[in-house]
Amino acid sequence: MTAKIDRLSPVPLWAQIMDDLRRRLLSGEFEQGFPTDEQLTKDYDVGRQTAREAVRRLSAEGFIVRQRGRRTSVSAPILEQPIHSFYSLASTMRAMGIEERSEVLAAERRPADAEAAEQLGVKEGEDLVYVERLRFAGDEPIARDRSWLPAERAGALLEADLRSQGLYALLAVHCGVTITGGRERIVPVVPDAAERKLLRLPARIALFSVERLVMAGDDPIEWRKSLIRGDRYALVAHWASGAQAGAEELG
Repeated sequence: MTAKIDRLSPVPLWAQIMDDLRRRLLSGEFEQGFPTDEQLTKDYDVGRQTAREAVRRLSAEGFIVRQRGRRTSVSAPILEQPIHSFYSLASTMRAMGIEERSEVLAAERRPADAEAAEQLGVKEGEDLVYVERLRFAGDEPIARDRSWLPAERAGALLEADLRSQGLYALLAVHCGVTITGGRERIVPVVPDAAERKLLRLPARIALFSVERLVMAGDDPIEWRKSLIRGDRYALVAHWASGAQAGAEELG
């Protein structure tokens, strides 16, 4: 349903239309086809240039694809992730108005292998909580997460509903553990056949491999390895005005 445009609002008309079209796109309203410029001018009672500006901005955000001589098509939105601070994939999706959920592939206690033991600072073979989830953006799988956590502090996670919230929110509620920081390493990788099938990855698209160590105070609390679809995920950096001098030196 088309939202009413507020002509007394300081928000430009094209921005109001863009916000409403984004809402309708995320709700799946345009699965049968995106409206033409003529339809938009009629629906929102605005001029053609105003409608075209809203559509142009949506195209720049990756929500739609415009090609000369062809009807505008709908594309899945790309999750833009700022890399200047700690983040949660679940929070990023919610902020974009995208329904997020997880399919739990495994949730169990298992002995620490050499890699997890080294990262978490525990002895090899020590009891860990292992959680593996397939993350969804709407109805589409977007990532696979595998997490290892010390069972002594995170054992209560196995009694929680891991399908509908981010892991860190669940850690706070069920285990009394607050995340304070961490580090992350991100590299592109070529998926194997099983990974491509699990994530429904289109041909010729790579994955991001993300390795993350999360801290609660001075203690490692999670070692995570994720695979994220390269066609649905982008890393974005923002520089403050104070970076100008450094940029001039590098340039």
